[in-house]
Amino acid sequence: MLVREGKSVFKGVAIGKIFVYKKADKAVTKETITDVEAELARFQAAKEKALEQLKSLYEKALRDVGEEEAMIFDVHQMLLDDLDYNESITGIIESEKMNAEYAVFMTCEQFMAMFLSMDDDYMRGRAADIEDISKRVISILNGTQVSPEAMPEPVIIVAEDLAPSETVQFEKDKILAIVTQKGSANSHTAILARTMNIPSLVTTDIEVDPKYNGRTAVVDGFAGLLYVNPDEETMVKMTEKKKRADEQRALLQEMRGKDTVTKSGKHIHLYSNIGGVQDVDAVLENDAEGIGLFRSEFLYLGRDNYPGEDEQFEAYKTVLSRMQGKKVIIRTLDIGADKQADYFEIPKEENPALGFRAIRICLTREEVFRTQLRALLRASAFGNLGIMFPMIISVKEIVRIKEIVEEVKLELDREDIAYGNFELGIMIETPAAAVISDLLAPHVDFFSIGTNDLSQYTLAIDRQNQSLDNFFDPHHEAILRLIQLTIENAHKSGAWCGICGELGADMELTARFLQMGIDELSVSPGYTLELRKRIREC
Repeated sequence: MLVREGKSVFKGVAIGKIFVYKKADKAVTKETITDVEAELARFQAAKEKALEQLKSLYEKALRDVGEEEAMIFDVHQMLLDDLDYNESITGIIESEKMNAEYAVFMTCEQFMAMFLSMDDDYMRGRAADIEDISKRVISILNGTQVSPEAMPEPVIIVAEDLAPSETVQFEKDKILAIVTQKGSANSHTAILARTMNIPSLVTTDIEVDPKYNGRTAVVDGFAGLLYVNPDEETMVKMTEKKKRADEQRALLQEMRGKDTVTKSGKHIHLYSNIGGVQDVDAVLENDAEGIGLFRSEFLYLGRDNYPGEDEQFEAYKTVLSRMQGKKVIIRTLDIGADKQADYFEIPKEENPALGFRAIRICLTREEVFRTQLRALLRASAFGNLGIMFPMIISVKEIVRIKEIVEEVKLELDREDIAYGNFELGIMIETPAAAVISDLLAPHVDFFSIGTNDLSQYTLAIDRQNQSLDNFFDPHHEAILRLIQLTIENAHKSGAWCGICGELGADMELTARFLQMGIDELSVSPGYTLELRKRIREC
């Protein structure tokens, strides 16, 4: 039995098989081989595995979305079996004695160029399919595949770290727990785990080695321990601990349907944070009163181009409709810093957390911003919407945002496209915004305090830097005073104020936030019922 220690970011116990995720190396290396037959066999095995996956995807799509949508996977199977495509790959391996990854990459480049040079739109479209199947084969060859079908059963993911653009690739119902070498309690890996209500460890002293794939493991999120190949005694002990944790979680179900109100009669709006449409189930299961933070940037991650207006509209409409009139606050895209999408082509920065991100991108690239605003306004006709803008530091930014919103409304009016009423609010996540919150409040309907970034910028500590964890104090008086100031200034102007950062779920601070006069707390769905219980005890 191997025991490894990490820092727990969500409590609970998970028992299952390990799936080792290693980051894909985007640069395919060119290597000379000595055993041609072995390399041909490697390619053939990877191809067969890819075909199995595509067949599985076809059958799943056929069940879920119908034959027309499923046909793409049938096309991919035919392309992967194409004689010319295969002969090109095997020819490079045999004649040039090059590794299979390089052979697939070069064949992909040649075939894509050929398809793109054609006049027929249908044939030009096959270039993307060739790229897709080639990436699939390469990722199987180099062991970096992270597609849902690579995880046939729910697993414990072991990784060096997970960026937001990587986490969106996973099927959430196939993750039992997450264990990473790096990361921090405030990383997006941790936020994902809390959203999914699964145990998670960061800064764990385990090597990310494929040899652990398929091994039985236990993640103890209470003690911050990972057991690999646990012995019988440990397995019995952990199984019992998991049973008790599940029973405790079941007891919290008594909080469903109850008002989130203190003993003295103060009602608090208790909302949930989500990253996408798929998280609404968790919001409803945990009986949240609304959604206080929909991280819309996850619609932009894990893809090669911008989501269109209609695609965004459908996502926002779905969430608003499913919440049936309950408040849904959608944050405009917060790309930048640790959330990167290559197609945005953001220049490399020395300090991206202080750089070109969030509202700064939106006000610089207005066409991207306007597309999202059009989708949001159209969706407002289907529910109770609040639109929230991140990383605000000045009044002039709000003034410009509101001008653009009015221009978008006029566009929709001219096109006779309906939209509903909605609130406009801003994130308070910089000390600058908190200090001038008295000047900002008259321009908005609400504030939502993003304590993750507010803590980072106030303390001058990178929240992703695990080596600074001992210096990071989320209860620092400077942070709490800025929160108090923000709440007071919001109320003076008739705006309401909430917290959507991770501190909102910190039960040690709940009573203090209530004393400050907070109106709303928005937390990961898994914390909702426990926080309701805590508020009702205050």
